[in-house]
Amino acid sequence: MTPQLVILCGGKGTRLAERLRLPDGTLLPKPLVPLEGTPLLERQMRHAAAFGVRRMTLLVAHRADAVREFCHGLHLPGVTVDLVEDGVPKGTAGATLHALDGLEDEFLVMYGDTLLNVDLDRFVAFHRDSAAGITLFAHPNDHPRDSDLLDVDDQGLVRGMHPYPHPQGTAYRNLVNAALYCMRKNALAPFRDTPAPADFAKDLFPLMIRSGTRIAAYASPEYIKDVGTPERLDAAERDLRSGRFAAQTLRLPQRAVFLDRDGVLNEEVGLLSKVEDMRLLPGASAAVRRLNRAGMLAVVVTNQPVVARGECDETTLRRIHDRMESLLGDEGAYIDRLYYCPHHPHGGFPGERKDLKVPCTCRKPATGMLETARRDLHVDFARSWLVGDRTTDMQCARNAGIRSILVKTGMGGADGACLSTPDLEAEDIGAAVSIILAAEFPGEQAA
Repeated sequence: MTPQLVILCGGKGTRLAERLRLPDGTLLPKPLVPLEGTPLLERQMRHAAAFGVRRMTLLVAHRADAVREFCHGLHLPGVTVDLVEDGVPKGTAGATLHALDGLEDEFLVMYGDTLLNVDLDRFVAFHRDSAAGITLFAHPNDHPRDSDLLDVDDQGLVRGMHPYPHPQGTAYRNLVNAALYCMRKNALAPFRDTPAPADFAKDLFPLMIRSGTRIAAYASPEYIKDVGTPERLDAAERDLRSGRFAAQTLRLPQRAVFLDRDGVLNEEVGLLSKVEDMRLLPGASAAVRRLNRAGMLAVVVTNQPVVARGECDETTLRRIHDRMESLLGDEGAYIDRLYYCPHHPHGGFPGERKDLKVPCTCRKPATGMLETARRDLHVDFARSWLVGDRTTDMQCARNAGIRSILVKTGMGGADGACLSTPDLEAEDIGAAVSIILAAEFPGEQAA
């Protein structure tokens, strides 16, 4: 059963004043800002109700009277709506802690300026499986340099947060706290005396992490955007009109472009084992950005035998991938997910990892990484592509039943490991993306 929903409705919406102004000159509260004629709060509440939420608690401060009047006029069969007035603003965490006694043992928290199309069933199931006290919904974005980024370990647990601005030369994974949470009441209870005003991301979560609270990150490519400025509101309305909002949910099958790493996204340097050797190929960021804007998932799948061979440990490999994500982010691009195979079947290398010198189902041309992505991201293989520079990539695509494009950068198919031929060939990733977008969106301008 989907838990109780808490919606934080305390914001004044100063930056949206002109969109909130009524004919008599008064201002609506920010959660009632209209998107394509429907108040944002109504969109949030109907979305939650569709997933079986039967109790909603709205934490209000500014213009509580208008929020109450709106709720009285909203017909949601079987749903109970409570309003809790904050009095003076207490911040996102402060308001929630203030209302804690009236909340259920498990609840969702949604911000009142967020438009979302998230599969809440998947999100809650992940939270319960993780046994975390708090689970944060997280995603990559196209401006990581000015975003608060999460530091997440290999088990998906949050170790810390990197607030912006980020020091010059640093490289972090592009994973942003998207301000949707699933919480256990007993995880918050020890912090209920935290002085207000208190913000979740800036104040409470760092305190909880230092105190040893188990906080998980649920990474998803689904639609969730802050609409707290006129520019963001306009962008969200464009997404509603274009159909991108409706399609960007894991309730529906997703189109993905699986991308090999070396020789496709970055320069081929043999077995890349040093962070400074990660250099993107010309045009790689622009190509990935075009996939992002078209609404196709960009998923990296890469064999990394350097780990099994003992030439690079997982920590260094993570830093290499962080650098890749930072370089992409500098040009407004992001990958939705990255999978790597650390295995290698042959022995005889100095310092090799015996535990990883085994046959596996993830090393391309095997399809294990693609199959994992299909489960994680609800990928429709019949509408997906793989772009690579090796015959092993082409055979992997054939084994999975995915269309393939061989690029002439990197190995350009000269590895000779498999006899498989590609469906199509392209000069580089930019040309490959042009082919894909022309096939997937015929007649549309793929800028």
